[in-house]
Amino acid sequence: MGKVLIIGAGGVATVAAFKVAKNNDVFEDIMIASRTKSKCDAIVKAIGNPKIKTAKVDADNIDELVALFDSYRPDIVMNLALPYQDLTIMEACLKSGVNYLDTANYEPRDEAHFEYSWQWAYKKRFEDAGLTAILGCGFDPGVSGIYTAYAAKHHFDEIHYLDIVDCNAGNHHKAFATNFNPEINIREITQKGLYYKDGKWIETEPLSVHQPITYPNIGPRESYLMHHEELESLVKNYPTIRQARFWMTFGEQYLRYLDVIQNIGMSRIDEIEYEAPMADAPDKSVKVKIVPLQFLKAVLPNPQELGSNYEGETSIGCRIRGIKDGKERTYYVYNNCSHQEAYKETGMQGVSYTTGVPAMIGARMFMLGLWKKPGVWNVEEFDPDPFMTELNKQGLPWHEVFDGDLEL
Repeated sequence: MGKVLIIGAGGVATVAAFKVAKNNDVFEDIMIASRTKSKCDAIVKAIGNPKIKTAKVDADNIDELVALFDSYRPDIVMNLALPYQDLTIMEACLKSGVNYLDTANYEPRDEAHFEYSWQWAYKKRFEDAGLTAILGCGFDPGVSGIYTAYAAKHHFDEIHYLDIVDCNAGNHHKAFATNFNPEINIREITQKGLYYKDGKWIETEPLSVHQPITYPNIGPRESYLMHHEELESLVKNYPTIRQARFWMTFGEQYLRYLDVIQNIGMSRIDEIEYEAPMADAPDKSVKVKIVPLQFLKAVLPNPQELGSNYEGETSIGCRIRGIKDGKERTYYVYNNCSHQEAYKETGMQGVSYTTGVPAMIGARMFMLGLWKKPGVWNVEEFDPDPFMTELNKQGLPWHEVFDGDLEL
């Protein structure tokens, strides 16, 4: 039994909070903190557990974080805020002697680029402090790494080819909306693609490599090769991998809107100067600086409000080819998640659910002492078996296909 502090109040944090509250055999005391306390209070009201504490904190401010950690003394901090804030929260954890977990790796605000080097650099500091840091414990990254570790442990002597496939076949009935933070989502999708082959990283133009992939219970969907952070850790931790790729589906309408957003400059992440009329003197103006993508985020639908009308399901898994007992074999492990079922349970859509549930399971693994060792670790560096068991119990059941056609 222990204390957990959730930082963030978006869709993923909401799902994680619902699940943490249900797992009261492990989590005896819960706090939710974010820049806007009223959002945390709304989550507590939705859960219906007034014992859950809330607090206001600026996750960009190390001193504020340290003050909160020192006063609450959590066993683990679940960082479900923005990737920009990973390093400040990790710094605060070190200063306060608190363990750490997140769902996405760090990226700087002023550059649409992400890699693990910034967080891996903290490894010795966490070791010396006797603290555990668990990186990338969502679905992808997260469950995708657990699936790979499980396959390596039980079904392969050597993994040679790994394809992570992510399909959202849901329909939210909006002209254009992102399934998680629009700013992070669009930054990720508009980056160049990147995949691993024969010891080298190969870069592609954004969304230029694509092909149809058939997803269980969904059918064929056009899938696009992208850069995704878990590939970086998986090829390091499984050096027999010859090729590793990540694929994600996008609808034609989504891509048309995305193309327009880029062409008119609304995906820019640099500041521009804008002359805004003064509220008390409309005939006069004042120069203000805005980031176009942050402005776009403010006018797009809130991902937290998509769930009520969301139909369909997601399908995410790993398609693996390698050697077992001297023979080649293929293996496909996946989960399909219904948007409507996720909404009924947590009030959030399936994309938030598939990230928030694994975050809770990772924290549960830590609390039980199953995933607890000083240092900074990616999820595949822990025993996958208890995590896989919990996936079936906590709402993300998985399925296996042996020696089938991987299509890739």
